[in-house]
Amino acid sequence: MQRNATLRLFKRGPTPEFRLLVVVLLSLVLLFVDARWSVLDPFRRVVSVAIYPFQRVAMAPRDVIELVDNWMNAATLARTEKEALQRQRIELAQLASHSAQLATENQQLRRLLSVTELGQQRSIAVEVLYEPANAFNHHLIFNKGSTSGIAPGMPVIDEGGVVGQVIRVTPFTSEAALLTDDKVSVPVQVVRNGLRLIAFGGNPEGKVEVRYLMANADIQPGDTLVTSGIGGLFPAGLAVGRIDEVKHDTVSGFAVALVTPSSHPERYRHFLVLSTEAARAAVNAEGDDAPK
Repeated sequence: MQRNATLRLFKRGPTPEFRLLVVVLLSLVLLFVDARWSVLDPFRRVVSVAIYPFQRVAMAPRDVIELVDNWMNAATLARTEKEALQRQRIELAQLASHSAQLATENQQLRRLLSVTELGQQRSIAVEVLYEPANAFNHHLIFNKGSTSGIAPGMPVIDEGGVVGQVIRVTPFTSEAALLTDDKVSVPVQVVRNGLRLIAFGGNPEGKVEVRYLMANADIQPGDTLVTSGIGGLFPAGLAVGRIDEVKHDTVSGFAVALVTPSSHPERYRHFLVLSTEAARAAVNAEGDDAPK
């Protein structure tokens, strides 16, 4: 097989090794000149301007990815901040509600303390644990019992007046019947004329009744009733309520007065139990009579 000969019209040029050496020497000279002088700066600027569009095209995918990533991060951050603000708003609303409740309870306790200071009566602050679900009994269960000095028969009051009476006590809880319960009866007195009466609970309308009034009894709607102090369980002067109506029974000859209580046990959680001498004496007598 014959080899194809290449027709050479010119003489052979420099060898590749020589060309490499020339290029290396030229590069070293350019590096030295560029390091010592700024001769190549104009050329460098021209080259940078010429290749800038190609750089932007080459970097375009990265820029698009960064733009999408930043947009997604911004959306996630905005959603996170929105959720945090919503949670903070709910927490602030709860704090405001709790603060308002504490302020209301604080005002009520201050009024309760002013009531006991006026009467100079030893008292025990209690809080409602729960209210038994019973349509026929109006009772409250408190968080303190005999270990705190509470005994059956002690009156329960709020800033409006008499709330009820303690009827059952355990070492750590106590049960009180409200003024409207049929188990409670309170010796009362009409402020206007000093007439002494007895008020009974058990009215289905949530009122208190003054029963067995004589037809000529000097009592009328609008009269204010307070405790008379007879019996020693209820101190004298505690507000009981105001008479709304006096009903006369022509058959029996007696009258019944309906009284709206001045206390509001459904509104509050804190009350005062008054430690009366009669209740303490009854407890001491029971302790003395117990078998030893």
